[in-house]
Amino acid sequence: MASSCVFCRIYEGEIVSEVLYSDDRAFVIRDANPRAPVHLLVIPTIHLTGTDSRDASFEALLGHLIMLADNVANEHGLEGTGYRLVINKGRDSGQEISHLHLHVLGGRKLESMG
Repeated sequence: MASSCVFCRIYEGEIVSEVLYSDDRAFVIRDANPRAPVHLLVIPTIHLTGTDSRDASFEALLGHLIMLADNVANEHGLEGTGYRLVINKGRDSGQEISHLHLHVLGGRKLESMG
């Protein structure tokens, strides 16, 4: 884990946050600055800065993150109305924390992305 990374510090218990789900590969928390009524973050337990990895283990991890995002979205009542999954990569995308994470957004009608 990268000690200066806020997500790594949450995972290690150095920063208190309500962890909604946790397993050996990922954990889920609420976004501290929500952009929708339901705004969850699905975060891998290992420190990855983005989607740059190209090996088979990363592919399996990314699949796990997406399946976990679907599960927590459903647990938060979004299966009927829908939700959005977002991965930001890099400063121009709006990524604020340099640790791969998926945003699960829902609970209201979201604007079309075109």
